[in-house]
Order: sequence, then structure tokens, then C-alpha cells
Amino acid sequence: MPHIELASSALLPGVSPVRVHFRDAGAGRPIVILHGGWGYEIYPFDRQIAALAAGYRIVAPDRSGYGQSGRIEQQETDFHHRAAAESWSVIGALGLDRPILWGHSDGAVIALLMGLSAPDRVRQIIVEAPHFLRNKPSSRGSFEMMMSNPDDLGERVTAVLERDHGARWRDLIRINGDAWLRIASDPSAPSADLYGGRLGQLRVPTLVIHGARDPRTEPGELEAMRAALMRGDDGSTRFAVLPEGGHSPHSERATADEVTRIALEFLQQDAVQSVGPAAT
Repeated sequence: MPHIELASSALLPGVSPVRVHFRDAGAGRPIVILHGGWGYEIYPFDRQIAALAAGYRIVAPDRSGYGQSGRIEQQETDFHHRAAAESWSVIGALGLDRPILWGHSDGAVIALLMGLSAPDRVRQIIVEAPHFLRNKPSSRGSFEMMMSNPDDLGERVTAVLERDHGARWRDLIRINGDAWLRIASDPSAPSADLYGGRLGQLRVPTLVIHGARDPRTEPGELEAMRAALMRGDDGSTRFAVLPEGGHSPHSERATADEVTRIALEFLQQDAVQSVGPAAT
């Protein structure tokens, strides 16, 4: 898998250079896939890459701490912001012009933060299973299990995690669970959501894909996120809630093809708008 070297990364303060590995497929407009808190392989985008590679270049970095990229010892409570900064560095190093961001779970938070910080540098955003609230009581037991005994995730899951991250996979899962528990109890947080109350300021065409059966979603969380996004919406935000979907609709058998169809429709609508009425 190819890699780039960054001069620095907010995820690895004091380390230089920082090596980031990435998957690279297809040709055309760039799509940057931002994986969730367990890494890429546990929820792979293989079907979407196969469907989109003919018209898009798909880049999927392993951010620091994951896969073959550098090891981290801890995720701070602002790790989503730090990961957004590293992702911008990766995009710059690869020379990707106004990429489409597709983020899943933690990666969805990162994608939205990137859109808020530099809307002129992003063409479109697709977010899947996005988190909105800092405090997620229904997931507390899961986060505590991740910290205390990650092997309880089960043999099938742990085998994939070990293949993706090697022997350090347990440390990575513990680090992520611990970060989410500290995010929930952080007294310095400016708001109850992960975006500092600014999500309504997003000015990038955005598609939200969500599984109705997502166990990581709190009661009312999706509705609160919809209300926040729509507060300043200019008509470019769309929601697709899949009744059979769980936490990873893009990789689940019941919903993967539907996710690909919905995403491709969203991407093609932007392409038509970019061409303009004179070419239609």
C-alpha cells in the first residue's frame, strides 16, 4: 500500500516525519474516504470503490494510529479536530483539488468538521452513521467493554482488527473507547454536540446516510442533527434513512447496493450542475 510522509500531524505531536498509508483506486474527481474509529477493514468500502472507480479517484488513508500508519498512544478529546487537520495535510500532499469527502462514524464527524473549517476546499460531503452528541449513554457499556476487554468483540471482529492493525489492535480499541468516555464527561466542551453548536453553518452540499437500526445512535440524536443542519440549509442537504441499515450501511449486505445507488445519484447531480444548463 502506498504511503506519504507529512512533516507533522496533530495526532502525533512532536513526531516528524509522519508516515500515512493510503489506498488508491480509479481515476477522475477525487473522493477521500475517512474511516471510522475501528479502521478501514472492519467496514470496507470495496463495493463502492468497484462501482465508482471508473469515474472517480478514491483515496482511503489510514489516519495515524490505524492500519500501517504510525502508532498513537492516546486519542485526546479533540481527536476529531486533530484528525481533520491531518486529513487536510494528506489531501495537500496528494495534490487533491476540492475532493468529495465520504466519512463513516468517527470519519463522518471528521468530514463535517473539515467542511465547516474550509467549505471552499470541499466539493461535496457524504456522511454515514454520523455522531452528533458528545454524551452517548446507550453506548457507554460498549465503550467500557472496548476499554476493559476488547476480545469480547468476538472472534470474527477481532480477526479483522488484527489483520488491519496488527498486534496493537487491542490498544487501539481501548484508546478509542477511552476517548469517547472522556468526550462525554469533558467539562470544557462548548456545547452538547461535537461541532460546537456550528453545524448549521455548514455550506457544502451534504448527503447524510443513516441506518435506522444503528446501535450507536441515541434516541433523538438523528433528529437533533437534522434540525441543526437544516437551520442554515440552502437546499443542498439531503437525508437517506435506510430501514434495514445498522451502523455501517455501506458494507452491510441488506443495504450496501442501496448506499452505492444513493451516493452515485448525489454525486452525479453535482456533476450535472457543474456542467451548467448550456450543456444540457
